Amino acid sequence: MLKAIFIKFQNFKFNVFIIILLVVSGCKQPKRNVIRIAAAANMQYAIEEISNAFTEKTGVSCELVVSSSGKLTAQIIEGAPYDIFVSANMKYPNEIYKNELALEAPKVYAYGQLVLWSMYQEMEPSLEMLTNDTIVHIAIANPKTAPYGQAAIELLKKSNVYDLVEEKLVYGESISQTNQFITSKSSEIGFTAMSVVLSAKMKDKGGWILLNKKEYTPIEQGAVIIKRENQDSTNSRKFYKFLFSKEAREILEDFGYLVAE
Repeated sequence: MLKAIFIKFQNFKFNVFIIILLVVSGCKQPKRNVIRIAAAANMQYAIEEISNAFTEKTGVSCELVVSSSGKLTAQIIEGAPYDIFVSANMKYPNEIYKNELALEAPKVYAYGQLVLWSMYQEMEPSLEMLTNDTIVHIAIANPKTAPYGQAAIELLKKSNVYDLVEEKLVYGESISQTNQFITSKSSEIGFTAMSVVLSAKMKDKGGWILLNKKEYTPIEQGAVIIKRENQDSTNSRKFYKFLFSKEAREILEDFGYLVAE
């Protein structure tokens, strides 16, 4: 009799344990095998290669959203469901961190380089030629939201050219739109990222020159992991670590970025 009662009690405890285990398991969010990466427009081509290499290595898929760093920051603050923010500067990732929307402080993953680019084959790009009457429109990314636009304005001012060409400037929403102005020839010339002209899609199109990086504040490009409620951050952390790996650094260098050893 006592043995039967004991067995029933043991079975009861086992059933309770199973029920608790199922409830706890049900409360956990399943690990997502895809991460959403918000990337600055200058990183459009490089981030594609990096994310493809990451997926091949880990099996984790990457969804890319490309826009200006300023716009992406506003979206993140408003609650956009991104896991990683790959910015064109450190200002915006730091803003995310100060708003307590990041898992940890951002880090610089690369330094961008500014170029002057034209689709007109007969044209040899130079800062001096921007004042010529043959140049009617100069494409530039919006300096209010795009770090490469800020760098271009700074360079023009330091070179004492800004006041002479201010009325010629045509502002793109991001580097992507600025590139459209240049490639469509709606602007005779424009400022863009070196990573764009070195991409497979744009390589050997038009002519460009690398601008003196001493004439503008270093473009420190930072990345940060976004804090997501009730989401497993394992894959986000894996990508963040991969972004600073030797393999990713080599890809960044191929696109003209300067990276720290």
